[in-house]
This record gives sequence, C-alpha cells and structure tokens, in this order.
Amino acid sequence: MTQQDTFFILAPVADGRAESLVSLLESMTLKPGLADPDNALVPFGRFDQLHVARFFLVEANTWRDVEAYGQPPRPFPLQLAFLGDVDGARQVFLRELVTHCADGLAEVFGHCEGVHEGTDLLRWMEDHHVEEAANYVNMRGRTVVQVHEEAALARALREELGRVVRVQGTADAFGLHQHLVEFVERQRASGQLRLTDPVRPTWRNRISGWIDLIALPLVILLLSPLLILLLPLFLLRLRMAERSDPEILPRPEDARIVDLGRYEDHDVTNPFSAFGDVKPGSFRRVVTTVALYLLNYAARHIYGRGYLTRVQTIHFARWVFVDDKRRVMFCSNYDGALESYMDDFVNKVAWGLNLVFSNGVGYPSTRFLIKGGAAQEAKFKRYLRNRQLPTQVWYKAYPGLTARDLARHGEIRKGLEQRPDGAKALRNWLAKI
Repeated sequence: MTQQDTFFILAPVADGRAESLVSLLESMTLKPGLADPDNALVPFGRFDQLHVARFFLVEANTWRDVEAYGQPPRPFPLQLAFLGDVDGARQVFLRELVTHCADGLAEVFGHCEGVHEGTDLLRWMEDHHVEEAANYVNMRGRTVVQVHEEAALARALREELGRVVRVQGTADAFGLHQHLVEFVERQRASGQLRLTDPVRPTWRNRISGWIDLIALPLVILLLSPLLILLLPLFLLRLRMAERSDPEILPRPEDARIVDLGRYEDHDVTNPFSAFGDVKPGSFRRVVTTVALYLLNYAARHIYGRGYLTRVQTIHFARWVFVDDKRRVMFCSNYDGALESYMDDFVNKVAWGLNLVFSNGVGYPSTRFLIKGGAAQEAKFKRYLRNRQLPTQVWYKAYPGLTARDLARHGEIRKGLEQRPDGAKALRNWLAKI
C-alpha cells in the first residue's frame, strides 16, 4: 500500500500584513476560494502526489466565550495555515514543493513572522509543522494517479459500452464483459489507457499494522480492572461538568453567512475549516486527547474503507491541537453542500460528533458525552457556523468527482480484472459503468 501523509504548516501573520496577504491569496484562485491549479505562486496541479491542499487565515472568532467559565480570555494571533494530503512522505513532498515553488512560497510566507530574504523555507516549514491529533482518509492507499487512471477507465468503458449497445442492441452480460476486457487490453497496449498496479504492503508493513491494531485493545484489556473501578468516578465528574457548562450559541450574523457562502459550492466537493476553544481545565483537555486518540485509531483500522461510521461523503479530515491543547482545528473535504454535510452527521452519527466536539466551549449540552449535543440540530449548526473560517485557497486534484464516484470507479476496475460471479452480479457491474 502506498504510504500517505499530511502536512499542516501554521505560522503567525506579521503585523500589518493581513490585508496584502488576503489579496495575494485571492490572486491564486479562479473563484472565491477555488484554487487555480496553474496559478503562478503555487501551481498545485503540477504535483501528481497531492490530493487536496488549502491556504487560509486562522482567526479565533469566539475566543472571548471562555469568560462564561470565569476564565480570562486568551487572545490568539492571526495565523496562516497551509495544509494538504499527499501520497508518499510529507518531507519528500515539501522538498519537491520548495524546489519548484520557492519564489511563490517565499512571497506567501513572507507575510508571516520569521520569513525574510534568504530564509531556508523547507526548514522553516518543518519548524512550523503541526502534527494532527486525528486523521481520516476515505480510502487509504488510493493514490492521485490511481484516481485519474480509474476515472479515465470508467469514461472509456462507458463510451465503448454505449457504442456496442447502439450497434449490436442488447447482448448477454458475459459477452459484454469479455468484449470490454479485450477492449481495455487493446487500449492499454496502444498506450491510450494506463492502469498502474497498486502497491502491495510488505510483510514488514503488515506486521507493523497488526501490532498497531492489537496494541490498544490489549492495553485496555490489561487495564480493564482499573478502568472499571475508575469508571463511576469519571462519569460522576463528567456529569458535574456537563450540568454546569454553559451553552454559547448566538445566531451568526447574516453578513458572515453570506461571506462564508462566497467560498462554497464551486465544485461537487467543498472544504470546511473550523477553529474553537477547548473547555478550560485539565479534565476536558484529557477527555479531548483520549477521544481524538480513539478516533484516530478507528480511522486507521476501522473507517479507512470508504466511510466514517455511516457517512460516505468525506474525502479527508483532520483534527489538530493548537495553543498547547487549549484550542482545536478541524478541517475536512466533503461532497455536497454544507447544510447536507451537517445533516449527514446530525442524522447518522451525532454521538460521534459529541465525543469530540462536546469538549468545545459553548457546545450544546450533552449527557454522558454522547447524548444530546449535535442531536439538537439548530443549536449544533449555530455552533459550527460561529467557528467556521473561510478557506481562501482550496485545491482538489480531481474536480467533479465525489467520494462515491471514486468508489464506483474502483469497483468497475475490480470487476474488469476479476469477473463478477454470475449473470446478476455481471449486470450490476455493467450498471455501474
């Protein structure tokens, strides 16, 4: 399986440079927020290992909410975030990025503190890289090259199948499958189609994965007597916190909603960026850390095959601790409109949202960490909207393709390489084309 990695560069914007930075970021786009893949500063489209990337300004819009807990508010300086998901190692990609885009990167990051003429950009980016606490990938190991090749295969098969049906009329499923197999063989031999063989995991990788898979359940099993003893104390402490935690859910200003909408729905996929405070105190910080650790484990071993619980519309997502775990950043890439995205979570996995987000300042009230919260739809949507940030520059390597499209293309390829068993299965496969 091809190694995949993430990067998240976060740096303070220099005083007085925010306005010119926004103008510079806007010059990289075709529409508000939608990156020009061939822009002069960072031409994302030339890197065939880059799935998604974004530049955006990180502003703590709700930083004063912590006053409701009797805590002094802690300002957060305006920062520039640059993040993405890549095939291969992060260090290799960033090195290639600097090699080809040094001038453009210097112009963008020149608006940040610590960057001046002669700065080693690669080292500076590594120094400002923030590791995610949890990361989700829709289909682990599926590369950008594979996505493009399988999309081209699906288009070619659709055209050929349509031609055959027009010329010959209806035909039996077995005959159509054999015809399409031979058609693809000819196309590959002539160089008109490419299907790169997927990278198979080595035995070392498999063993490492198995160890990672069983380590957590084993630790929980060994500690289970202690955990059982501590559980009542934890639940008591949790309910005390939940009953006293204030809800802070003002209605977002109309002008803000309109401004956020300028950056949405330019493609079948959208970016989402949100930033907020963790409820004060070591208890909530520990609960958030554990919740994100478990989420990251589940994303690696349970939910890396096309769905996050019952939600199938997310391509990539990550949760990142900032400011010594006082704040959390959430960034995702999802199919459809924001309203349907939020509805997906509310209707299908509200309890999962509560596990993590209920530790945020102002979140709708929960019971025992999983009940309530996001199930209160109107309140939950206000909470998210108040913390949502505009994404000034967002790039996706395969515009127009949803996560379900990618899954369907993979199924088409699989059925081509290994004939489905039986006429019904073959007809179902042909229907995908």
